Amino acid sequence: MAALSLAIGGCSTQKQNPLLSEFKTPHGIAPFSRITIEDYREGMLKGMEEHKAEIKAITENSEAPTFANTIVALDQSGKLLSKVRGTFSPLSSSNSTEEMRALQKEMSPLFSSHYDDINLNEKLFARVKAVYDNRASLTLTPEEKKILENTYDRFVNSGAELSDTEKQRLRELNMEISMLQLEFSQNLLHETNNTFVVANSLDELKGLPQANIDAAAKMAAANGQPGKWMFNMQRPSCNPVLQYCENRDLRRKVYEAYYNRGNQGNKYDSKAICARLVALRLEKAKLMGFSNYAEMALENRMASTPEAVYDLLMQVWEPAVAKANEELEDIRAEIRKDGYDFEPAGWDYMYYLDRAKKAKFAVDEEEIRAYLEINNVMQGIFHVANKLYGITFKEITDEVPSYEPTAKAYEVIDRNGTTLAIFYSDNFPRESKRAGAWCTSFRPQSYKDGKRIIPVVVNSCNMTLPNSEGYALQSIDNVETMFHEFGHALHNFMRDVRYSGASGVERDFVELPSQINEHWAFHPEVLAVYAKHYKTGETIPMELVAKIQESAKYGQGFATVEYIAASLSDMDLHVLTEVPADLNVMDFEAEKLADRGIPSQILPRYRMTNFSHTMGGGYTAGYYSYMWAEVLDADAFDAFAETGDIYNQEVAAKFRKYILTPGGIDNGMEMYRNFRGREPKIDALLRNRGFK
Repeated sequence: MAALSLAIGGCSTQKQNPLLSEFKTPHGIAPFSRITIEDYREGMLKGMEEHKAEIKAITENSEAPTFANTIVALDQSGKLLSKVRGTFSPLSSSNSTEEMRALQKEMSPLFSSHYDDINLNEKLFARVKAVYDNRASLTLTPEEKKILENTYDRFVNSGAELSDTEKQRLRELNMEISMLQLEFSQNLLHETNNTFVVANSLDELKGLPQANIDAAAKMAAANGQPGKWMFNMQRPSCNPVLQYCENRDLRRKVYEAYYNRGNQGNKYDSKAICARLVALRLEKAKLMGFSNYAEMALENRMASTPEAVYDLLMQVWEPAVAKANEELEDIRAEIRKDGYDFEPAGWDYMYYLDRAKKAKFAVDEEEIRAYLEINNVMQGIFHVANKLYGITFKEITDEVPSYEPTAKAYEVIDRNGTTLAIFYSDNFPRESKRAGAWCTSFRPQSYKDGKRIIPVVVNSCNMTLPNSEGYALQSIDNVETMFHEFGHALHNFMRDVRYSGASGVERDFVELPSQINEHWAFHPEVLAVYAKHYKTGETIPMELVAKIQESAKYGQGFATVEYIAASLSDMDLHVLTEVPADLNVMDFEAEKLADRGIPSQILPRYRMTNFSHTMGGGYTAGYYSYMWAEVLDADAFDAFAETGDIYNQEVAAKFRKYILTPGGIDNGMEMYRNFRGREPKIDALLRNRGFK
């Protein structure tokens, strides 16, 4: 007792868990360096304990259910748990350690059980339903109506109306799905960073840019093979080999290693995991009254039905395949120039397509890279945001906690001088970071005591590392990715909702803010601002800009087919109404795509065993969303282009008001109609991809 009293009195030398008290840091950002793995564990357990107590208080309230004592109270519950997970989750993707991965495995079944306890709580659902059934008599704002609807739908869609036996089976399914998705993601992280292709001589690297050769030598030395050159399966490492390397055998090795991640028959092989996930998801869908998983997933999305998804994808598939076959003829011509007559394979596509592009348009991406140094690109991104929305960016260093030395932090200042958000730009690959690019947040926008709490937003990418001179020169694709992810960041900066339950938009709407932002990346007016030669500071010549514009649509056959192929594979597995006991997801994927006439030289952008979007969760039966949103973003950018001013302030103000700010208060199509004055048309998408 004496020891306990001492601790309560504040005289104990025992370390205090930073997660369990208010962050006394600038902008209330987590003090990353002071938080240990044990702090995360304790914070998660304590967060669940507090959340349970808050739910119990709602269910045991003797007063009749009201919007305030049930819906609002539920929305405001679980703050500590959200705070801890919001700090841990972004780091588990970008700064993962063995300890963090072990904690994820430990906590995953506990979280699954915890949220099932809430969503399947009969007393809690009875109170929610009572308020929902009485909604016609309530005086609610549009946001309050939305959170009430969302809360009720969440319980129903989570199984609140199932029988006790069905609820128990749902719990089991949720837990196993959660664990398998985590195992898939951890397998993929290992396969991406620890699958290597080694070159033994410089002769094998002919055609590869010097910066990539230097990076490969550095990677080999770091992995105990000095004097050799090594490539892992992060795109900045392996893509240049596929695009520039003359050595066909090295291209083949890299291509096969990349596309066979998770399909190598080793301990990290995920074929069985994928098949099991498909079966479990189908069982869950049937338990919930649907004939397949896609139907269930799409119920609350803009597309609504699998038929609508297939209709959109196939409208673009046929012209894309035709364009890809045209590109293949160009590739065959380039092969003949080399004195060969072999039929091109997958590992030939990027290399010879790049050569064909140079031949047709005299455009050399290596020449363009010299004008796309990453710091200049960031200034271009900030310039566009300022011209459209009046926001400015102030880099902050010592004032805010840092979770990663290479990540830069910025204060985002609105046109009226108030702080809108804090933004971390984390651009470079490392072994602890998963592949790809994404936008996340350490803290979402919220309200407390009537005051807006600013979000803390992160763009996490895997861009090309600095060369030996310290300059990180980016590809066209990388620059588009940076603009894309910053579009997500803008959405997070500007969201302004009172209730977290009304903050989210439909999965197939969420890519609109990101994809429209790509349209500014290579517009001549924007390039003139940020595309400066990394050595001379010279602005990119207008003749080079013209070449970029002329060649922009070249290669869209390949890019579109590989994307739609992945989207179709995702849907094909999740519209199954029966899953064969011997399902091999790789064979299934190949057979379905072959039936649709995919060129043999093109594989899906992600094959199923490395398809994190669907097998890792998040975009399951939803990878089509990028194409769905492209219909919106292409049509939406036309709203600017039609005025003759890509920075048109009136259009930008409407986009901010109706698209970026409302969260999910309205549904996606309502928001789009509010902005555009009509529903979107597919014409702009087809035109932009060169199919019309």
